[in-house]
Amino acid sequence: MGGLSVNKLLVKLPRTAIIGGLLCASPALAQMLPPAAKAPSVAITHQPDLESAHDDIAIIRWTSTNPGGSDEHFGVVHYGKAPNALTETAKSHIRLNRGHADTMFRVRIDSLQPQTTYYYKVTSMGGDGTSDGMESDVNQFTTPPPGQRIMHYPQPK
Repeated sequence: MGGLSVNKLLVKLPRTAIIGGLLCASPALAQMLPPAAKAPSVAITHQPDLESAHDDIAIIRWTSTNPGGSDEHFGVVHYGKAPNALTETAKSHIRLNRGHADTMFRVRIDSLQPQTTYYYKVTSMGGDGTSDGMESDVNQFTTPPPGQRIMHYPQPK
């Protein structure tokens, strides 16, 4: 029996998998990639909408053109109980996929009150806090009564 024995193969496969996994998961290697070029302009391609709400939580979802720049990004929702007083902010981390033309953002908002109407607008920013330069119009949603759930999955246009 020439070549690699079964025993040697069983020793080499896990070692190869471990080394390959370390190389792929290495933050140092991830940092070797230069930032992608920042998009000259960013536009919302699917307007923000309420994805779900229950108890004291809501999730807002929207899609924009890929903003480029740093892979580390945040979706940001400014919200409040009046359309001209969006004094609260929620944000969620996202990692951009350079291979996609669009980016979907989902932001979870906590500590909401039941059966209350909230107004909000969305934006996004790079990991360094620099705005991507786009902002939605003001939208609204109403949280459900205690113990009920709203599930809404908007379809892309």
